[in-house]
Amino acid sequence: MIISTSRDFQIGVILFAVFLAALLLIQFATPGLVGNDGYYHIKAAYILRTEGLKPDFNWLPLTILNAENYYDHHYLFHILMILFTFGDLRIGAKLASVFFPTLAFLSIWYLLKKQKVPYAELWSLGLLIISEAFIYRMNMPRAQSLSLLLLVWTLHVLLQKEYKWLTLLGFLYVWSYNAFPLIVIVVFLYLVAHLLTERKLVWTPLVYAVVGVVLGLVINPYFPENLLFIYRHITPKLFDMAAVPVGNEWSPYRTATLLENSGFALLIFASGIVALGLKSKKMNVATATSLFLTLTFSFMLFEARRFIEYAPPFMLIFAAFAWQPVLEEIRQNEQEKSKRSPVMRLAPIFVLVLFMPLAWGAMVGARKQLQESGRPYQRYQGASAWLVANTPEDSRVFQTDWDDFPQLFFHNHHNTYTIGLDPTYMEIYDPALYAEWVAITRGKMAEIGEKIKNDFSGDYVITGLSQTRFIKKVEGDENLELVYEDGYAKIYKVLP
Repeated sequence: MIISTSRDFQIGVILFAVFLAALLLIQFATPGLVGNDGYYHIKAAYILRTEGLKPDFNWLPLTILNAENYYDHHYLFHILMILFTFGDLRIGAKLASVFFPTLAFLSIWYLLKKQKVPYAELWSLGLLIISEAFIYRMNMPRAQSLSLLLLVWTLHVLLQKEYKWLTLLGFLYVWSYNAFPLIVIVVFLYLVAHLLTERKLVWTPLVYAVVGVVLGLVINPYFPENLLFIYRHITPKLFDMAAVPVGNEWSPYRTATLLENSGFALLIFASGIVALGLKSKKMNVATATSLFLTLTFSFMLFEARRFIEYAPPFMLIFAAFAWQPVLEEIRQNEQEKSKRSPVMRLAPIFVLVLFMPLAWGAMVGARKQLQESGRPYQRYQGASAWLVANTPEDSRVFQTDWDDFPQLFFHNHHNTYTIGLDPTYMEIYDPALYAEWVAITRGKMAEIGEKIKNDFSGDYVITGLSQTRFIKKVEGDENLELVYEDGYAKIYKVLP
């Protein structure tokens, strides 16, 4: 599992620098973080560093992430992010957002290299151009890049038949991200591919992976709360039982949108299918496994756009494996000739020349998407500073949008909050309370101030200016006093 030659090491360093530079160029297109949850993740890492590796989490008392039941389902990811919490947390989060995907991209090169795929470095560079949406998701300070990294290493150890490493990978995956069932899926698909191509069923990899997952669940600082959380939170999403809207990322792409933002990935995948037909030789286990993974992640992508972080890279991996025998035959024929043809000698250079404008176009597109979709990072900075300076510690803030929590928490962990990270966290904790919160924030209830005080134990209310129905409804409410206002938010004090 170590890079074996100095030339490989040099190529790895160059690729690391290229990936890092490209992702930095995209990441710093905007001063804010990509997406919203990253503000929570970097602050959670900061709290781990400053308050201990298992701090009391009292910021969401009306959810299943209350202090008694809290489970950090990104625990290892937050520990790794501690490295980026020295100094400006916003800059640290942005640097983490390029570091982890860089490692994931480099691991894909290493996977292809160890499988002796011709031009592995050129294939890996294709990660920068296969999908704008994929690059956008990779630039988020969230655990999906670490998840991709772990899945790639899972595939690597499977193909290298170094199965014992699966126990460690399963353990690390559980501690890193709540998508850990994916490692079992990857191993299972490998077993199927191995059975179909080698006519032999091997159970050992699945045993090692399951043991790792079980150990990660049991040898866990949050055991047994983690098991309850997984059952209450993840199961409804896996089986499409969630009745509460949980964000745009859980909805599918329109076909036209997917073709626009990931057309090159689909083209690469189609080319891999064509390559299979160019050779009469049957698929090997690497090609079959990557094909099954591509089909699985594509199905998941058609169900929810968040899986764009997996489908495109595995499409590329499949295409690289599918073209491998074709390229090897071409290379063999060239080596048998007394003189290499100019076309084959210049082919890698031609690919690089073609790659440069495609990569630039993809990066420009990703930068534009970041600039158009990001919220101002200073959106709640002023309001949060006022709350820190003028409210008692741990006093409760009622928000009118569950998605505001990450930015509020980033700027202010002096207060506690009503709802955050996922609306189902409150809905599962207390369905009636969640229904009341929805009605209040949509301006469908009277005497809002009294209800916030009595039912939510709210001391203050913060609302973005876009919540016009709520703002109109609370005008003249004798239990609420406007105490702060800026260009982004209003704060009301709940009167006793």
